[in-house]
Amino acid sequence: MSYEIFLAMLGFGVLSAAVVPALSRRMGWRLPLSVPIACLFGGIGVGLLFDAIPTIDPIRQGLLVQRITELAVILSLTGGGLKLDRRIGWRSWASTWRLLALTMPLCILALAGLGWTMLGLPLAAALLLGAVMAPTDPVLAASVQVGPPGEARESEPRFALTSEAGLNDGLAFPFVFLAIAATADRMAETGRPGDEGSFDPPVLWEWLAVDVVWKIAAGLFMGWLIGRLLGWAVFRLAPRRGVSDGFLALGLTLFAYGVTEMVHGYGFIAVFIAALTFRRFERDHAFHSDLHHFVEQTEMIFLIGVVFVTGIAIAQGILAPLGPSGWLVAALFLLLVRPLAGWFSLAGLGLPRGERFAIAALGIRGVGSMYYLAYGLNHAPYSIETGRLLWALVALIVAISVVAHGIGAPRLMARLPARVE
Repeated sequence: MSYEIFLAMLGFGVLSAAVVPALSRRMGWRLPLSVPIACLFGGIGVGLLFDAIPTIDPIRQGLLVQRITELAVILSLTGGGLKLDRRIGWRSWASTWRLLALTMPLCILALAGLGWTMLGLPLAAALLLGAVMAPTDPVLAASVQVGPPGEARESEPRFALTSEAGLNDGLAFPFVFLAIAATADRMAETGRPGDEGSFDPPVLWEWLAVDVVWKIAAGLFMGWLIGRLLGWAVFRLAPRRGVSDGFLALGLTLFAYGVTEMVHGYGFIAVFIAALTFRRFERDHAFHSDLHHFVEQTEMIFLIGVVFVTGIAIAQGILAPLGPSGWLVAALFLLLVRPLAGWFSLAGLGLPRGERFAIAALGIRGVGSMYYLAYGLNHAPYSIETGRLLWALVALIVAISVVAHGIGAPRLMARLPARVE
């Protein structure tokens, strides 16, 4: 198959994703379609119909997968930071802190345990699995997030899911680095690659000092500093109508991410905090909405491409390494682990049952998990077999999450009372 034919099919999938959901609403069809669902099944259909498509191999094409998903995530983090109107505070962000400090670690531990006991993964590989699947995705969660800046749609479930997705993509990185460090340390001891990890005290101390304390602190500080300086420059120095929203959006995203990574901080955290800090300048100015609209449109291009290619990979057999235990692990994680961990973490906040359930159950998995897995496999000497099993499980969880949340999330959110904080 030629490159031109592939582009034509991808374009057809993009057009279908853009037109079919709107057309179904206009015609009164009761089709549970969303853009990600249409892209996923469009990719599966293309993969099944056209045998000549080059094989999608996330192991051999790991660096490409890492870079594309990286760009998609950081653009989404900018969009998430720009549309949050609520000021940061210990009490006002209480649901967010609970989800970050309790729900995410519980999900990491539970999924690592399932991978170790049910899939027979070595401990380091099981930890990597837990780390890559624990964070909720900022790219695929548009249907459950707050609206554009200033639209006053910050109900507690929408706010909690938006702010959680904005921060936990960076806070999951320490656990990814722990799995990488343990595997690399084991290779240094034995002189050969493998999946077993070594969690010796020197590894743990270095991980705690560098990957937890320094990189999180650097990400928070650099994000605040860049957002503060950029807000001052745009709203205090530059002419109000003289700044291009497109250039500013891309510049904020890439500059905050790149500079923070240069000082060995977490760029994901920095991008979200920079956008959040920039949003605090001239809160009611229409420029924030224009900026968010550009980021949202650009982010959607990456989302469509990634989900479409994921569908092709599923049709080509990326799920083949999974046995019944793999499907069971995916179901347990999505139906029990995340909902129960979220429900437990939100205890005592006084949330209505419906809102508490929505926050606990609607933690969608997606592009961020693909980035983390590509990064982990690119930087640690895991075996090919382990890598393919991890990719199979991640692809399955993402696909189920896309379909389940695409169908259920809008209906669940619509049933909640319009209670805005």
